[in-house]
Amino acid sequence: MHVVVLGAGVVGLTTAWYLRADGHQVTVIERNDDVASETSFANAGQLSYSYVAPLAGPGVLSKLPKWLLRRDSPIHFRPGADLQQWSWLMRFVRACTHRQSEESTRRLLSLSFFSRDLMNELLAREPDLNFDHANAGKLVVHRTGPSFDAARRLLDYQRSLGCEQEALDVSACVAKEPALAHLADQLRGGIFTSSEDSGDCHRFCVGLMRLLRKQGVAFRFGTTVTRLRRTSGRQIVASVGNEDIDADHVVIATGASSVPLLGTLGIRVPLYPLKGYSLTAPIDTGAIAPHVSITDYERKTVYARLGNRLRIAGMADINGRRADLNPRRVAALRAAAAAMFPRAADFDKAIAWCGLRPATPKGLPIIDRTSFDNLWLNIGHGALGFTLALASGRLIGDLVSRRKPVISIGGFGLADT
Repeated sequence: MHVVVLGAGVVGLTTAWYLRADGHQVTVIERNDDVASETSFANAGQLSYSYVAPLAGPGVLSKLPKWLLRRDSPIHFRPGADLQQWSWLMRFVRACTHRQSEESTRRLLSLSFFSRDLMNELLAREPDLNFDHANAGKLVVHRTGPSFDAARRLLDYQRSLGCEQEALDVSACVAKEPALAHLADQLRGGIFTSSEDSGDCHRFCVGLMRLLRKQGVAFRFGTTVTRLRRTSGRQIVASVGNEDIDADHVVIATGASSVPLLGTLGIRVPLYPLKGYSLTAPIDTGAIAPHVSITDYERKTVYARLGNRLRIAGMADINGRRADLNPRRVAALRAAAAAMFPRAADFDKAIAWCGLRPATPKGLPIIDRTSFDNLWLNIGHGALGFTLALASGRLIGDLVSRRKPVISIGGFGLADT
């Protein structure tokens, strides 16, 4: 069969990878001139297989008033005359319960652990796939006693779901990552997970594209699909201007831009872009930079070493559909990084970036067929696109090939959102 994948970010490329592995003819269509040009370009760089809890949680609503009043807040909200924004927010509020958070976390962990297994398989098969991949583990540091106590209470629950984590006191945190030594008097402890990885998502996508091309996958760059049109029966066709794309199946992996595209068929998806920011700073010789991936829990900022660069990422702006840099948010992220690791990198040479994370209210991606027999969805991964991409791509491959999925896809349907 000929399968067309719309979108050449990390989710679209991994989808193409598994479809080609099943023997299908595959074409990837991308509106930009290269792969990973938007959300996958400079994300956080952490493959956080054990840290997939959704943003919607029972403690979020009580923190929102404080966050919304701070300029350096991890979440920024600017209301607009956008009914989809308000509809998404109302669903998000309803999802902020213990029951929903635990259910979402359980389902996401199943998907992320599967993705970790697939990453290990891929790296064993393609050892030359170079994207600054490292398995240095992840340390989540806490600055207050109550927050560290709450994290330790979660350990047993996380272990019951398959996570292997340990609670460290301050001295053990510094021993694990010496670059934290100057913060010893500000920390209360941390949670370390040895199984967590890091890597450059953009380089991963470029490498995967090269492998796909060798296998005969076609790419059409600078091409925007403008419409999805119903044909006879329960079939659709994708159109580029006046050209109809010849395909047996179409997979939508276009992130936040999926909403208006699917709207041409009357399909409504509860997807809204959460704008995230990152800085990438060069690590000079003699710098004191972390080797372990670090998450500053209170400031919701993450740090990942990518070879000789330090990636700093964070924030979630709910304020529209444009990936335009806000200088104040960039300055806040830079200030946080310089305070956290003042001798880690040359922050004056840091490259700023922002991207739109396509999120569902519950934090669960949509990996599903539609009411049309040849139209499939692989969207809504939020900040976990890199982490979940291989698993969701494999599941779409299973569904298109009419094969029983390796893991349960319960909870990832459009009706579940």
